[in-house]
Amino acid sequence: MNENFLSRHRQLLIVWALLLTVPFWLPMLGGYTALAGRVVVFALAAMSFNLLLGFTGIMSFGHAAYFGLGAYGCGLFMKFVTASTLLGVLAGTLVGGIAGTLFGLLLVRRRGVYFAMVTIAFGQVCFYIAYKWDEFTGGYDGLRGFARAPIDFGIFKLDIAASNNAFYYFVVAIFGLAVGLQALILKSPFGRTMLAIRENERRARFLGIPIEKHIWLAFSISCFFTALAGSLYALLNNFADPLGLNYIMSGNIVMITVMGGMRTFWGPLVGAVLFVALQDYVSSMTTNWMFFVGLTFVAVVLFFPRGLMGMLQKRAGT
Repeated sequence: MNENFLSRHRQLLIVWALLLTVPFWLPMLGGYTALAGRVVVFALAAMSFNLLLGFTGIMSFGHAAYFGLGAYGCGLFMKFVTASTLLGVLAGTLVGGIAGTLFGLLLVRRRGVYFAMVTIAFGQVCFYIAYKWDEFTGGYDGLRGFARAPIDFGIFKLDIAASNNAFYYFVVAIFGLAVGLQALILKSPFGRTMLAIRENERRARFLGIPIEKHIWLAFSISCFFTALAGSLYALLNNFADPLGLNYIMSGNIVMITVMGGMRTFWGPLVGAVLFVALQDYVSSMTTNWMFFVGLTFVAVVLFFPRGLMGMLQKRAGT
């Protein structure tokens, strides 16, 4: 138990040491800070999805809907209401999270392939609306006309508009708060019921756990965190497009989670590093980069069924 405790703290130390020093060592490897920001955003989306898949045992193929709604909510708020970065992030998180909460009420009694297919359908409805509503969302060309703005804290101003490093640390700070809340949720009694539902739903029901209510809450929480990632994605690009709502984005989130290790806390972060690095490197050489990402995904599933992080933890004996 003591060794397991030390191992978890070692993981935490390594993760945050790497994240906080990215602007110093990544350029030496040929990378750039915006790439690291992309990794953190996708890691947050995948870790949010992992609350549902990895820790509750419920598969959703439509999480791009809440990711994209978060992006559009943030962009539309900053474009038409006020150019406030923090309020934009809050607005995007609320739009995607509330949409997921309301939609979750309709599907909590569905299981397996039926649950997954209904989530795809909802995501594609959102994609179609964003694609066709040219006057409001920009249609296929996407939503433009907004940009991240400096944040004035009174004592000092954080210029995330001019400095990529400042924006990266802003994203990392929000990421830290989000994953800290996720860790608290998983350690709470509610988090234990999520694990109980994953392991044996019938037995959990016999124990008196209100299964549908807990699945709905897990789904809702996952959607709020995913929408938060979508809001940061809009600020990262100063742009929101319908592809962020498409089933392909949902597939990417699933792929990142599974490659990294869907039953581990930090696995999705490892998966995001691998996915984004492959995407950036291979796409610079060929337009068929998804073929190579797909091959990597197949290889990980075949040889490391617990994901990369799961494999590392197994070797470490934790």
